[in-house]
Amino acid sequence: MMDFSAIIPALPGLADGMWMTLKLMVLGVLGGVLLGTLLALLRLSPNRLLANFAATYVNYFRSIPLLLVITWFYFAVPFVLRWITGEDTPVGAFSSCLVAFIMFEAAYFCEIVRAGIQAIPKGQMGAASALGMTYAQSMRLIILPQAFRKMTPLLLQQSIILFQDTSLVYTVGLMDFLNAARSRGDIIGQAHEFLIFAGLVYFLISFSASQLVKHLQKRLAV
Repeated sequence: MMDFSAIIPALPGLADGMWMTLKLMVLGVLGGVLLGTLLALLRLSPNRLLANFAATYVNYFRSIPLLLVITWFYFAVPFVLRWITGEDTPVGAFSSCLVAFIMFEAAYFCEIVRAGIQAIPKGQMGAASALGMTYAQSMRLIILPQAFRKMTPLLLQQSIILFQDTSLVYTVGLMDFLNAARSRGDIIGQAHEFLIFAGLVYFLISFSASQLVKHLQKRLAV
């Protein structure tokens, strides 16, 4: 018979793991949205070289598993820093995983942002030009604010996916929520109880966030 009583004393350690998970998710989303927005603008650029570069980046990262990207960056980031600085620079698992998440998620955020920009009527860009605005001013003041409002539910949905994907950092030994639960369960011989508890927590957070996304979609539709 399963005994879940050992979970309560382990809550402080599990909370530390959840903090690591949330920190990875929030920073990954912020970095991914910034890089993804830049890539989206490049994809929409009339310059074919820039547009092709952004398209290649997006297609590449959307064609490989995230687990592989995490492993690559865990070994590649220290190597690149050593090549740049000429000396060994210690890079922790957190930093390499964060870089991997930003680079990987940017490919998905790029497509979301690109779709949001293309959903804005082209006449608004023409009106901004008629008022004497530059392309950068038109994007920053008129197009992007409207686009981000339209694509907020999609951005949140992708953030939920990233929240779930953070569990993959176990491959490089980073102590996120799932890894903390698994390790604690292995130590005291109650792996099944801790994994069930972790799954329940992931479900509750993801389901609640999904309901929020649905609510936002209805409000924005109105």
